Amino acid sequence: MRTHDGLELHVKTFGPDDAPLTVVLAHCWTADVRDWHYQVHDLLAAYGHEVRILTWDHRGHGQSDAAEIDTCTIPALARDMGNVIDAYAPDGPLVLAGHSIGGMTMMALAEERPDIVSRARGALFVSTSSGRLGTVTLGLPEIAAARVRSTLPRVLALRAALHSRTRRRRAPAIERQIVRRFLFGENMRLSDQGLVVDQLINCPPATMEGFYRDFLVHDRLEALAAYDGVPTRVLVGDRDVLTPVPHARRLSGGIADARLLIVPGAGHMLTLECSDLVSTQLVELVDEALSQRPAPLHAVV
Repeated sequence: MRTHDGLELHVKTFGPDDAPLTVVLAHCWTADVRDWHYQVHDLLAAYGHEVRILTWDHRGHGQSDAAEIDTCTIPALARDMGNVIDAYAPDGPLVLAGHSIGGMTMMALAEERPDIVSRARGALFVSTSSGRLGTVTLGLPEIAAARVRSTLPRVLALRAALHSRTRRRRAPAIERQIVRRFLFGENMRLSDQGLVVDQLINCPPATMEGFYRDFLVHDRLEALAAYDGVPTRVLVGDRDVLTPVPHARRLSGGIADARLLIVPGAGHMLTLECSDLVSTQLVELVDEALSQRPAPLHAVV
């Protein structure tokens, strides 16, 4: 699919065009559609072709085109998300789910496309934040945190600029350390670590630096009110150092009747490290959304 500014996005869909409900899955920063691969499998196992599943690689991620640094912003992701939904799920009810920057994109979608959010029959915010990301300590003392917050994206961007992906895949020591130290909690499958390292290596320099800059000005607490009345779950791991528990509490407090679930021992990559739990929350939201369908009309004989 081509965006409003000419980038080509890699989109994957499952299920029929005329399904009664579409589940929209927005992945996290430096990842791709595989961020949700456990949940796609579980949704297909649970519903087969009864629902449609819509995933895509954000601009500057995965198999989508690289983006100029000034267009690596959350509002740009929200416009892209709106365009993807227009193209592949133009009508009917939606369950929206976003992990990390994907959740932030859902918040910006409320500003950019309130018409789409009005179709939401369920919302899942996973390991994400409504703002104040410049105050995150990464589990470090504040003096060290300020330095590391700004250094990590620049180090990754510099490595991406100076070394080929092939070379970084041969010696991914820095990426492995970052993934293990900052992204996962106690339970990490080695296959999941390898996946996230590969996704990190695949990101262009602008993706690393541009979105990091935008995180620092992301503040969409007021936008959350658009999800009032929508069955909403907010998930966070108690070992998440990127979007920690206080951010999840603030987020859930901004949506009327949102349910907050804090997962012991889990880090930032809940879709991978706690895949069954995330799938269960999605299935419950889908079940509830499907139950809201109007009863079929019966002909009167």
